Amino acid sequence: MALTALNVVSDPYYADAKAVAAVIQPEEAVFCFSAERLRARLTLFTEGFPGTVSFAVKSNPSREVVTTLSDAGLTHWDVASVQEMALVHSVQPSAHFHYHNPVKSRREIHNAYSKYGCRRFAVDAREEVAKIAEIVGDDRSVELAVRFVLPRDRATSAHDFSTKFGAPEHIAIELLQDIQRRGFVPVMTFHPGSQSRDPNVYVRHIEAAHRIAATAGVHIGKLNVGGGFPASYPLSKPAPLDSFFTLIAEATTRYFGKGLEPALECEPGRGLVANCMSLLTRIKLVCSDGDDIFLNDGIYGGLMEFMQVPELQPPYRVIRNGLVVQGPTKPWKVFGPTCDPLDVLPAKLDLPVDLKDEDYVEFGTLGAYGIATSTVFNGYGNHAVIPVGEVYNG
Repeated sequence: MALTALNVVSDPYYADAKAVAAVIQPEEAVFCFSAERLRARLTLFTEGFPGTVSFAVKSNPSREVVTTLSDAGLTHWDVASVQEMALVHSVQPSAHFHYHNPVKSRREIHNAYSKYGCRRFAVDAREEVAKIAEIVGDDRSVELAVRFVLPRDRATSAHDFSTKFGAPEHIAIELLQDIQRRGFVPVMTFHPGSQSRDPNVYVRHIEAAHRIAATAGVHIGKLNVGGGFPASYPLSKPAPLDSFFTLIAEATTRYFGKGLEPALECEPGRGLVANCMSLLTRIKLVCSDGDDIFLNDGIYGGLMEFMQVPELQPPYRVIRNGLVVQGPTKPWKVFGPTCDPLDVLPAKLDLPVDLKDEDYVEFGTLGAYGIATSTVFNGYGNHAVIPVGEVYNG
């Protein structure tokens, strides 16, 4: 079967990556996608989170993921660009967009507002409020979400967004007052950092949201608690999702008061899609005089985040003739296929001692920031997406 770059191979349907390796024997790296796993994860959020759930499209902007979520009833989408809006709109024309990238050009604001009907924009600077007001005029249905930031404990998440986005408390207070004075709908939002391991981080931010709004003298009807909800990796085992949901609900009532709580929203990316995809790679070369192997994908492809954040190392296994290879292992240095000497995984992988050319190495839990961060450097990275029943997550 021929694989078309960036397309979904939808017929036939395969049980798992072992079947894909045995039947298709793909020469290029491919993503294996389980719609069943994604729908189950969405149900955990929609039934557990005490508010509206949106999807952070940046974490996996594949058409298959967007279509599956849309078909499952998701109607709200956290987007970082007009391009992401275009993708979602092509699948779900009635989509509700939260444009939560705090920095946008005038043309981007105009296109989001006029072409895609976006009525929610995040801001963390006075200039951004003025810019949006200039474009949307006196449309008082527009919601402006003040994104605030707190000093961060670096032990609580894998990615720190606080160095780039978010207004400190005193600026957030001024922004809320400015938004109310202009007649727009004031909303608040924050992001505790990707792969947040401690649910109490959300509690601290909810307390701060109440303090900021109270000091500003502004009533907020909606509070978006961001993303950051974690997935499980071999080196990063978070608390269960329901513990996050429970603490978020309790904290909102505690600080805002029973019956006075703002409507809650969340925008999971990693926590929603990480375990719906795996990456199936193939060994191009095993060096018999050392411990080096070369794969047909690497840090410029679906494994980029592993290079950036080693604690997010995905689970992995070797497949040969449609079966998982068992037996003794040893550490192997793993190179990607490009000409760049930096294209090497940050840690050796324990793989079978009898590795062979054309064995497959499957990396699990790559539904988040696998496809999203892949490049086409040296002509690699045009991954096909293949539907499977079960996807490997270790």
